[in-house]
Amino acid sequence: MPALLLGSISTVADTSELQRQAFNQAFEAHGLNWRWDQDQYRAMLSSSGGQTRIADYAQSLGQTVDAKAVHETKTRIFQEDLVERGLAPRAGVVDSIEGMRSAGWKVGLVTTTSPGNVSALLGALSPYLAAGDFDVIVDASDVDQPKPDKAAYVFALERLGESPSGCIAVEDNLGGVQAAVAAGLPCVAFPNENTAGGDFIAARRRVDRLDAAELRAMA
Repeated sequence: MPALLLGSISTVADTSELQRQAFNQAFEAHGLNWRWDQDQYRAMLSSSGGQTRIADYAQSLGQTVDAKAVHETKTRIFQEDLVERGLAPRAGVVDSIEGMRSAGWKVGLVTTTSPGNVSALLGALSPYLAAGDFDVIVDASDVDQPKPDKAAYVFALERLGESPSGCIAVEDNLGGVQAAVAAGLPCVAFPNENTAGGDFIAARRRVDRLDAAELRAMA
């Protein structure tokens, strides 16, 4: 049975700006005179992993920080913002999930963010979506290597009992596309607000909304 694999929480709802704002609030909370504007943040999104992003930025400034503590604060702020501000699913996401399932496809959420972020996202998206709408949910607790490593997709396919053939991934960032392609999956680029300027040459197609019939045709 084929499967649609949504590759990050921002393929479901565009959380990218909430993430950037949460980083900046965490920096302030830790007494850091840092502020990532959109251009800076966008340049950092070719790789995954917020804690690594913080550590690398500190190193570039010749500073020493507790990247783990700063990232934990950022995560708490981000999750609180998800609950307080509310979210809407991205264009075509809910209809595509329903359409794929009606056509006999499995659906997965394959991310390497934290389990808490996934739970917060799904809580914020209720009643549009729930965990039960996915046949598999992969998060950072399931694999040792974040994207662009292919581990999350390999794990998802194993859990579903499927091979890459006939399946399709949807990703919003370059590292995610690399992970999907490395796992042998055709990938559709669905950029978010802060990755829209990226070069998604490795993706099969770039779209601004999801459509179940188009996704099935590209698999």
